[in-house]
Amino acid sequence: MPATALTAAEVRDAILRDRKNLEPEADVGSDSDNYVRASSVGSAVEGLYQHQLWIAKQIFPDTADTDFLILHARLRSMGLKAAVVSGGSVLVTGAVNAPVTSGLAAKYQDGTAYVTTGGGVIDGTGQLVVPAQAIVAGVAGNREEGDVLTLTVPPLNVNANVTVVAMEGGTEIETPESLLARLLQRIRRPPAGGNKYDYWQWAMEVAGVAAAYVYPLRRGLGTVDVVIAASAGLPSDDVVKATQAHIDDQRPVTAKGSLVIKPTTKTYDVVAAVKLDGVELATAQAAVDEAMAAYDAALSPGDTAILTRIGAVISDTPGIADYMLTEPAGNVVPVVDATAVEWCRLGSVTLTVMA
Repeated sequence: MPATALTAAEVRDAILRDRKNLEPEADVGSDSDNYVRASSVGSAVEGLYQHQLWIAKQIFPDTADTDFLILHARLRSMGLKAAVVSGGSVLVTGAVNAPVTSGLAAKYQDGTAYVTTGGGVIDGTGQLVVPAQAIVAGVAGNREEGDVLTLTVPPLNVNANVTVVAMEGGTEIETPESLLARLLQRIRRPPAGGNKYDYWQWAMEVAGVAAAYVYPLRRGLGTVDVVIAASAGLPSDDVVKATQAHIDDQRPVTAKGSLVIKPTTKTYDVVAAVKLDGVELATAQAAVDEAMAAYDAALSPGDTAILTRIGAVISDTPGIADYMLTEPAGNVVPVVDATAVEWCRLGSVTLTVMA
């Protein structure tokens, strides 16, 4: 039977009851000295009860406060993973054969700062792709392909504007919820000599990895492939290399080989005509956008985006009485083979009113 934590009023009433039993003529009214003293003691005792309840919660990692969760994780050499900078490459243009040195500073229009980490010589087409990364760690450094950065001090014969080829993998410091999930997985599935759960743990220990998907035997006996993702999409090449190195250091020497890859995005759009019932198109659009985002978030690399479930998302939206789906035309089936794993990702959602 669980222990009962008494309230201040219950403690006060118990004290007054005992006082009255020991001294029947004692005054225990609300304006008496006995009542005042019992109330102060009851308040203090209630605080002790609440502190005991708080202490009990710290015993278990899934109810512990963040500070104590970190202490639980430290027992297993775990902790919050650090934030990671975005990495990738940019396209530099300018005069043919113009030299481009490493360490050039650049900024995006919102003030986010970047620096090139490699150099070279502009080729005969007037272009050069150089590696680059954000200055400050976090998702704010992630950019879309084609975004334009401006060099702070462009070299001679080099254009000030550079174009992002890829800039991804930036992540924030790990959340307590993510650390708890890893810790509970370690407790429930302790190291077992290199099974698939061990590979998941090893991948998730690397800063910048927000999700990992393990595919045993995909390339034959003795092989294990791990597909990783960042919190805001795809990880950078540096995170992939770090994960591969960490797994190679941890995995059994008898394993034939492991391969860490990032998924290839397979984008699909949703286009549908809908019959509305009591709602505006903008309201229905916002609701379908939110519901489709939730469905898309549940898809792992290699999962098929199923046409009937996309239709169900639209059909189940309040205010939509009927619909006709034109895109996608069928199930969106990703390629999963020995060299690549595609990840179905939602593009745009477009609704029109059914004629």
